[in-house]
Amino acid sequence: MLRRISSHLNQASYCLRALEGFSTDATTLSSFSKEVPQFIAFVLGGPGSGKGTQCSKIVETYGFTHLSAGDLLRNEISCSSKNGSMILELIKEGKIVPSEVTVKLIQKAIRSGENHKYLIDGFPRTEENRLAYERIIGAPPNLVLFFDCPEEEMVKRVLNRNEGRVDDNEEIVKKRLQVFRELSLPVVDYYLKKGILHKINAVGTEDDIFEQVRTIFSVYEFDRFRDQVESNELQVE
Repeated sequence: MLRRISSHLNQASYCLRALEGFSTDATTLSSFSKEVPQFIAFVLGGPGSGKGTQCSKIVETYGFTHLSAGDLLRNEISCSSKNGSMILELIKEGKIVPSEVTVKLIQKAIRSGENHKYLIDGFPRTEENRLAYERIIGAPPNLVLFFDCPEEEMVKRVLNRNEGRVDDNEEIVKKRLQVFRELSLPVVDYYLKKGILHKINAVGTEDDIFEQVRTIFSVYEFDRFRDQVESNELQVE
């Protein structure tokens, strides 16, 4: 029992140190950020749903910046920064990186970027992720895309992509899908009830699926959004 309590205390200490490191960065960045509108789109879907491919098409067609929560964590680690070392320490210990840490990295990437339209891929994965994002950012996303794909099709796609990943085997893929059902679908349901989630049938050719994306994005009139951004930039200058 004492060993278990000690383990929990150590994890809490790691998490607190990680959050303290990120709070300084966020404060510094906020003083340099321009007050311009930003369009944030979450992209959700299970492994093999094709959301990565569609994100690439959205970036190419609409000029979004693509942010992956996993990539941001890996990049922070590769920079050998103090915060990256903290994240690596948590991962090596088998502990979950706190949602606040991931959100701070997303916030940092947005504030330091040149763009005003961002795709956040694969986040939030859980309700706890979602709550942390909305608490820290202070607003929900403008749009949520959910690539809805049958599990049999997702398993087949992952097994056929031959990327050499250690988790690309049937047993692990099915476990990942189970985790997605249990943790991520409640997030999908929440945004559906809020009226900002668009469900996309992720079966078909890449172009057929992207036509559904085009239909959704046409409603948001990004040219007008761009003009509003440029007008605000002139005022700031």
